Amino acid sequence: MDWDKLRIFHAVADAGSLTHAGDALHLSQSAVSRQIRALEEALGTTLFHRHARGLILTEQGELLFEATSAMAKKLDSASARIRDSEEEVFGELRVTTTTGFGTLWLAPRLTKLYEKYPDLKIDLMLEERVLDLPMREADVAIRMKEPAQADLIRKRLLNIRMRLYATPEYLEKSGRPEKIEDLQNHRLICQTPRTPQVQAGAQLARQVLAFDQSSTLTVNNYFGVLQAVLNHIGIGILPDYLTADFPGIEQVLPEVESVEIPIFLAYPEELRSSRRVTAFRDFIQEEILSYRRHQAGDSA
Repeated sequence: MDWDKLRIFHAVADAGSLTHAGDALHLSQSAVSRQIRALEEALGTTLFHRHARGLILTEQGELLFEATSAMAKKLDSASARIRDSEEEVFGELRVTTTTGFGTLWLAPRLTKLYEKYPDLKIDLMLEERVLDLPMREADVAIRMKEPAQADLIRKRLLNIRMRLYATPEYLEKSGRPEKIEDLQNHRLICQTPRTPQVQAGAQLARQVLAFDQSSTLTVNNYFGVLQAVLNHIGIGILPDYLTADFPGIEQVLPEVESVEIPIFLAYPEELRSSRRVTAFRDFIQEEILSYRRHQAGDSA
């Protein structure tokens, strides 16, 4: 059904006159009349009774006017929300990141974002697979390497390292290793090197596992590794961004660490002006800045 003909029909039905509708639409009366006749022919029905005092809707015309009125209200509402979106943030935002970062760092901080933008709907997709942003599998990605896909806006947020951590309770009970060889006397907790993960983490796990510990615990995500460490099961390989939120763990063998791992935020070029994406980007940058201040305070 021709949207332009429906728009003209709605104006005529609302005004009750071809002339008044034409004035509102900046069309001649004859042009309006032709469009109405064409619509009636397309529908195979009469929409108006022609009357000396104007036009009166037929039963079929009333049904169509109900539909166009509902459409007009929805369009007006959408237009208002589009105008409001210059100042407000609402709607769905699909965010993808790794299971570890999303579970341990991002999700606990989303309270602040929702407090500021209560109408935001976030779909948080946690997986190691790199989703295709240009194909709109997600709106925003936070990844542990620079995205290689084209037509993306990308920003380096920070660098992290994988390090060894344990609780003071575990270390007091089992002893503190003084050199890397001492790890063979401890239970090591890490991601299974074969599972999808940051390559630097897998390399560090292989390095430490080479000392042939008598007891190990391997988990397929860092959330499980952290829970095991917090429950004093052993020494775990974890990303160093956790230390800000879990002061109950301490670093073991500071000289043993992975290479630097960059964390990037990326989104499609076409979403540059999206209020949702801008709000999320600014939120992440503020949280990263707070994290860096915390780290600087700890090292001072």
